[in-house]
Amino acid sequence: MSEGNGFVLWFTGLSGAGKSTLTEAIAPRLRELGLRVEVLDGDEVRQHLSAGLGFSRADRDTNIRRIGYVANLLARNGVAVITAAISPYRETRDAVRRQVERHGVAFIEAYVAATLEECEARDVKGLYAEARAGRRPGFTGIDDPYEPPLHPELVLPTGSEAAGTSAARVLAYLELRGFIPSARSVGARS
Repeated sequence: MSEGNGFVLWFTGLSGAGKSTLTEAIAPRLRELGLRVEVLDGDEVRQHLSAGLGFSRADRDTNIRRIGYVANLLARNGVAVITAAISPYRETRDAVRRQVERHGVAFIEAYVAATLEECEARDVKGLYAEARAGRRPGFTGIDDPYEPPLHPELVLPTGSEAAGTSAARVLAYLELRGFIPSARSVGARS
């Protein structure tokens, strides 16, 4: 990776799979390495950039395309972008990938692969219980599909793997691909 090149690290998975947890572990580490980092969290984007959108397939697709558009703009300008959004539909994620890669920016899809049962068990917001009770129609994983990626760059089994281990695997991948400096070169500069 040459100095100043951005990339898009796209976390996808069910609600409660650990996307935000991984983002919170990885973003500070990337900043410590001297990268400019921006986080596009699905909940925050819905509140600020996609206010007024519902949860129909068309609205979900619009939300994900907006996240992709902003991620692409930032990454093209040297920012390491981390997205944490369910992004349930494979076709839309693939369209975002094509958009990003068309501009010469790396798109790293990281599937945060916790099972529905694991996500329900750790659901601190009670969203799954509301969906099961019929108070949240169209909830991803309950009565709306989540389509796992077919060929993600990373699969992170957060149901069976500690968050710290998953985060370390992401950082190792970024180092191996040259997106971040190796720990050895960082130590040599200190």
